[in-house]
Amino acid sequence: MVQIPVTVITGFLGAGKTTLLNRILSRQQGVRTAVLVNEFGEIGIDNELVVATSDAMVELSNGCICCSINGELKEAVLRVLERPDPIDFIVVETTGLADPLPVAMTFLAGDFRDRLRLDSIITLIDAEHFEATAFTSPIARAQVVYGDILVLNKCDLVDEARLAAVEASLRAIKADARLLRADHAGVPLSMLLSVGLFETDRLVALQAAEDDREQAQGHGQGHQHHHPDHDHHHEHAHTHHQAHTPELEGFRSVSLAVEAPFDLRRFQHFLDNQLPATVFRAKGVLWFRESERRHLFHLCGKRFTIDDSDWPDDAPRHTRVVAIGRDLDPTSLRAQLEACVVAP
Repeated sequence: MVQIPVTVITGFLGAGKTTLLNRILSRQQGVRTAVLVNEFGEIGIDNELVVATSDAMVELSNGCICCSINGELKEAVLRVLERPDPIDFIVVETTGLADPLPVAMTFLAGDFRDRLRLDSIITLIDAEHFEATAFTSPIARAQVVYGDILVLNKCDLVDEARLAAVEASLRAIKADARLLRADHAGVPLSMLLSVGLFETDRLVALQAAEDDREQAQGHGQGHQHHHPDHDHHHEHAHTHHQAHTPELEGFRSVSLAVEAPFDLRRFQHFLDNQLPATVFRAKGVLWFRESERRHLFHLCGKRFTIDDSDWPDDAPRHTRVVAIGRDLDPTSLRAQLEACVVAP
């Protein structure tokens, strides 16, 4: 039986995961790719931000992808494998607040071992917003530690000295990873897909090293690692940093979903004068009263873009926004977004 290669795309909030995914989907010729997307927030919009293809698109539920090992992630993969049309690749895009290790373990479980082959874990890093202190975050560190390919993205926004410093920080964590520079996640597909970089034995060694490091530092994270040969029929009652809570490492999300347009000037006022500085990432599909077009909104740090496109045929117009940050006042932030809505 031919094993289907699986690529896991991870990276912190706003690093460019969906941009990379879109590049992969738009540049493949005659290849059927199943895409599994996990999001952090009350509503899911990443499926609308992914380029339209005729291939499979399965959106996992919001929240902790780690908690989907025995549930929705596994079920989504089974649905893909049961499709009448054969699949050539599976790509998983994790939320920016996910540890990629539990995702990798899912594909190494006995249920999938004969049918799937974990090809690589690709980690995107935002060169503009990267801080070495990010590695005090267990999740941000895990994304680099378990990455087979590290894509240093948004290189066009910083100078060479900063790029060299970021690369040095990454090498200090993961010296043997394939390190690539990119603008707008522009990396040749030949360097990302069917590369065969994932090695189970190396993963086991990395897990052991990380456990030793945590014990030496006395973190007591309770991060329950599992050997890839385990069948994963466990209760998954973990207590590590990826906890069963809508708030991960202090982050929380505020969402708005309405079947009505925004007023463009009100939304601009919100961005210029009301958006909390602690919102690190925001994204949305926007319908403006002043435009017939569909607008895709992305914000990372202090930089944002709004790109327009056609609404899909027969798709009802709507507005969806998700903001992710720390120390947010959900009631106030949601009220400010609602104030941008045009009353019927």
